[in-house]
Amino acid sequence: MNIQIYGKAKCFDTKKAERYFKERGIKFQSIDIVRYGLSKGEYASVKNATGGMASLIDEKSKEYEAHHIKYLANQEDVEERLLENPGMFKTPIVRNGKKATIGYQPEVWASWA
Repeated sequence: MNIQIYGKAKCFDTKKAERYFKERGIKFQSIDIVRYGLSKGEYASVKNATGGMASLIDEKSKEYEAHHIKYLANQEDVEERLLENPGMFKTPIVRNGKKATIGYQPEVWASWA
């Protein structure tokens, strides 16, 4: 398994995800999504694995309100704004190759082993 955990420093669910893999002795790479973001390729892979862009946006984040995402009509504009402001992503985003989850989902991660 090649686990990548994209999360935020103050996100409780990100810490729980890291602890889940650590307790099972599964190596993972932890990535601060606010600092490093997602590349377009990583974003496309996660979007396809999780059922679309809407599931990736954290509507409760400060960045979401600040950048007025809900008022953009064009999906490409929304995606561009999302990639420019990675603080709007729901976290944790856990990737294992082409598979991905959003949030704390240990039942899905157990099936990856």
